[in-house]
Amino acid sequence: MGRDDSKSKGTNKQSLPQTPDNMKIAPGEMREEIAQELDELHLLAQKAKNKRK
Repeated sequence: MGRDDSKSKGTNKQSLPQTPDNMKIAPGEMREEIAQELDELHLLAQKAKNKRK
């Protein structure tokens, strides 16, 4: 008997977890979301650079 003959379902699923509906964004808003995140990262980098001086 090989491993493929097992009839029981294992606990290790081969699928990825699903995103909840309240966390999804519209495809048209994706670029705006990414731009906001990049802007936040830029501001954090500037603050860190100013602290070093």
